Amino acid sequence: MTGPMGKVRWTIIGLFVGAMVINYLSRSVLGVAAPVILSEQSITSVEYGWITSAFQLGVMFQPAAGYFLDSVGLRIGFGVCVAAWSIITMAHGFVNGWFGFAALRGLLGLAEGSAQPAGQKLVAEWFPSKERGLAGGVYNIGASFGAVFAPPLVAWAVMMHSWRLAFVIAGAIGLVWALLWLFYYDSPARHPRLTTQERDYIANGQEARLAPQATRASMLSLLRRRDLWGIALPRMLADPVWGMLSFWMPLYLARVRGFDLAQIALFAWLPFLAADLGCLFGPAVVSFLQRRKVDLIDARRWTFTLGAVMMTGMAFVGMATNPYAAIALLCLGGFAHQTLSVTVITMASDLFPRNVVATAAGLAGLAGNLGVLIFTLLLGQMVDQVGYGPFFVILGVLDLLGALLLWTLVRKPA
Repeated sequence: MTGPMGKVRWTIIGLFVGAMVINYLSRSVLGVAAPVILSEQSITSVEYGWITSAFQLGVMFQPAAGYFLDSVGLRIGFGVCVAAWSIITMAHGFVNGWFGFAALRGLLGLAEGSAQPAGQKLVAEWFPSKERGLAGGVYNIGASFGAVFAPPLVAWAVMMHSWRLAFVIAGAIGLVWALLWLFYYDSPARHPRLTTQERDYIANGQEARLAPQATRASMLSLLRRRDLWGIALPRMLADPVWGMLSFWMPLYLARVRGFDLAQIALFAWLPFLAADLGCLFGPAVVSFLQRRKVDLIDARRWTFTLGAVMMTGMAFVGMATNPYAAIALLCLGGFAHQTLSVTVITMASDLFPRNVVATAAGLAGLAGNLGVLIFTLLLGQMVDQVGYGPFFVILGVLDLLGALLLWTLVRKPA
C-alpha cells in the first residue's frame, strides 16, 4: 500500500510498463511473422539464425547502454533510446533480404538493450527495498504483454495489408511513448508531483550501503566482484528460454505442430500470459519467505531455485504427442522463466549502488544475451538436422545449474 505519502512511484513504474510492452512487442513481431517472411523472402533456417543472432549481438552492448543511462540520467537517456528503437522498428517494414533484416536487428538490439538497465535504475531510485521485488515484477509484466500482443497484431496486419504494417505500427506507438516519457518523467529529487512525505519514504527505505558513491565504480571494478558473476552467469543460462519463445516458437508451431498463422495468433500468446503470472509469482514468493524471517538475498535465491525446478517441464515439450500438451508445457516454461528471471534481474538493485546499478544490470544483461546468442546460433545451424527436441531438453536443465551458481557466488551483504 502507498498510504498517505502518495503514489507517484507507482505511476512512474506504470509508465515504464508501457515501455517494456513496446520493447518486447517490437522485438517479437519478427518471430511471429517469421513463417510468412521466410517464405516470401526465401530465407533459410540458417539465415534466420543469423538474423536473430544479430539482434543478440546488439543487445549485448547493454553495459554501454547502462553506462550511458547512469551518466545522462533516465529522462533524456531512456527517451532517446526508445525513440531510436521505434524508428528502427518502423524501418523493418521497408527492408528485403536476410542481410537487411540482420542489419536492422543488430541496431534494434543495440537500442532495446537499454530497457532492463533502465528498469533496474528506475527501481533502485524510486523504491524502498521492501517494494523493489514487486516493482521489478510489475515492470517485467510489460515484457510478456508485448509478446502477447505481437501475434494478434501480425495476424491483423497480414489480413489488412502485410506483415510490414505490423512493424510500422509498433514503431509509431514507441515514438508516442517517448514523448510522454519526456513530458512526465523526472528523478525523485526533481519530480514536481512527488510529495516530501513520499520522497522521505523512498529514501528512508533504501539501504545506506547502496547510496550513490562519490567516485563511480568502473566496469572493470564491477567485473571483479563475484556478486556480478553470481547474477550474470545464471542469466546466461536462463535467458535462452525467452529467445526460444520469442524467436523460434512460432516457427516450431508452424513447422513441427502444423499450425497456420491463425492458430499461431490464437495460441502463441499463451506462454507469455503465463509469463506475466510468473512476474507476480516470483516477488510473491520472496515476500512470503521474508515474512517468515528469511533474508532478502536468500529469499531471492530460493525463489530462483523454485523456478528452476519448474523449468524442468520444458524438457518434455518435444516429447508431447498432443500439440496442446506441448502448448501447456511451453506455458509452464514461460511461467517458470519469469519467476526466476525477474528474481535474478532485481538482485542488481539489491547488490549495487544506485549510481552504478544500470551499468551492473547491463553487464548481467550482456551475459544473458550471450547465452541467447549461442543458443540461437546452435539452433539455427542444427535444427533442420536434429529437430527441436534436444534444445527443449537443454532448456529444461540449464536453470538448475544457474541456481547452483547463484547460491555459490552471491554473498549476502554484511
